[in-house]
Amino acid sequence: MHIILVSNRLATAKSISLSVRHLLLGMALLAATIVVLSSSMFYLVVRHAAEVKLPLLQTLLLSAQEQQTQNAKDFMRQNLNAMAVRLGQMQAQLIRLDALGERLSALAGIKPQEFRMNEPPGRGGALPTSIPAQDLSMNELSWQLDALSRHMENRYDYMGILENRLFDAKVKKKLMPTVKPVDVDWNASSFGWRIDPITGQNAMHEGVDFLVDTGTPIHAAADGLVVVAEFHPQYGYVVDIDHGNDFTTRYAHASKLLVKAGDLVQRGAIIAESGSTGRSTGPHVHFEVRYKGVAQNPNRFLQVSAAAARAKRVRPEG
Repeated sequence: MHIILVSNRLATAKSISLSVRHLLLGMALLAATIVVLSSSMFYLVVRHAAEVKLPLLQTLLLSAQEQQTQNAKDFMRQNLNAMAVRLGQMQAQLIRLDALGERLSALAGIKPQEFRMNEPPGRGGALPTSIPAQDLSMNELSWQLDALSRHMENRYDYMGILENRLFDAKVKKKLMPTVKPVDVDWNASSFGWRIDPITGQNAMHEGVDFLVDTGTPIHAAADGLVVVAEFHPQYGYVVDIDHGNDFTTRYAHASKLLVKAGDLVQRGAIIAESGSTGRSTGPHVHFEVRYKGVAQNPNRFLQVSAAAARAKRVRPEG
């Protein structure tokens, strides 16, 4: 390659010859110069940026860490709040169960202190050495709380059904004629066939006669509704009480009535005073129990009350 130099300062034009070698050396020198300049500029730029932006990067990193920590705290707080709500619900369920347990104890005739409803049960035991204990995770704890809450709801429903059954049984028991109409230990004439004291004939006696003095209080054998309170030619002054479930009782030969038809009476309430009115040979109380209008042996019902009283007397003190 020939290069011709022309200048005003030169009298004549000069010619320079460049070989391929010279061109390659020139290009290599130019490339090296570019690399050096680029490296220098990059170093200066990075150093300046580091000096200027490093605090900003640190601030951004710290802010990101703080945000992550706050998110973790918020997540933990949300889980704790949810478990606190479940715990409050379970505490309310326990209060309901305690109250229901006390009512069930009263209905069943069990002393509440025997179960110690308000105290946690004693539990214990050694930890096994072959199986190490493990901490509960948040999910496991939440699952345990949910399962326990469901079990408590099921127990409450079951105990509610049991309470209804016991209450119905108690009501039916109060409606059963098991209280003696007068406070005596024996009756003068039992239920069944007997020699009639007036005619001397063999006749059916549809009740029991209790020998008492005139004016002795007559008690209702069970809760019920007075359906008859009047004078009858044969029964004299008589009271009939409807106890529901097709049971009625009759109290005859009274000297004085203390109730009227339509009155609600409780078990053991005084409804009349004994006497010898109607078809009677002397002061006494004629007591009948009828089921669906058919006379039943009153002693079958009165013996239930007597057996319960004996059991109560021999029951050891708790």
